[in-house]
Amino acid sequence: MSGEPAPASEGAGAQGLPGPQHVAIIMDGNGRWAKARGLPRAAGHERGVEALRRTVEAAPELGIRYLTVFSFSTENWRRPAAEVSALFGLLKAYVQRDLGRLKREGVCIRVIGRREGLPDDIAALVDKAERETAQNSDFYLNIAFNYGGREEIIRAAQKLAAAIEVGDLSADAVDEAAFARFLDTDGIPDPDLLIRTSGEYRLSNFLLWQAAYSELVFTDVLWPDFDKSTLQQAIAEFRSRERRFGAVTPETR
Repeated sequence: MSGEPAPASEGAGAQGLPGPQHVAIIMDGNGRWAKARGLPRAAGHERGVEALRRTVEAAPELGIRYLTVFSFSTENWRRPAAEVSALFGLLKAYVQRDLGRLKREGVCIRVIGRREGLPDDIAALVDKAERETAQNSDFYLNIAFNYGGREEIIRAAQKLAAAIEVGDLSADAVDEAAFARFLDTDGIPDPDLLIRTSGEYRLSNFLLWQAAYSELVFTDVLWPDFDKSTLQQAIAEFRSRERRFGAVTPETR
């Protein structure tokens, strides 16, 4: 990924600000969706993949340039082995089925998170998806897989410390921008809007550094039911807000 600033999305908010160029989503509620229908949890995850396809298709139509989705967290390893295996299988199925189309449509795929510990076939598939779409720049799909925000920050701090130790970076030169270059999201703008589905109200260790000034929208919609209209509603909520980034406007002085 080039890391070049993306153009602002179309549309303006109530305060004259452009709509979100980067949307991050905590995709939550697959299990509850399945339970409500008397289905196994795996069925909910399968329907969740369909919701992801809908969202990836809808996002560019709504002026979004970057989409980051939370697919598998470092804490998800605590789930039953069969469910973990099923989640890995769904990632494989999604990439294998959709990679060719995404490549043709100009989508650049990046998978953020810890690579160590992933099964060899998953790691190879991740590398293939990134390699084959690296030159695309129409739309950026970032998949957080085996990802945890605190773990990412620790890894970044370790890499930064190593750079200082070998003399590639001076401790006096460390600022927010310098630190951010060691994060998994280097070159990706921070999310303007972070959405969590299923009625939960927490970040769950997702993009802790990057979401410092993101607008947060929580919806009761379970992830398998998420669609373009749900995304539009979240964007409308975003555009109705005033983003001050710690400053004040004349109206609030």
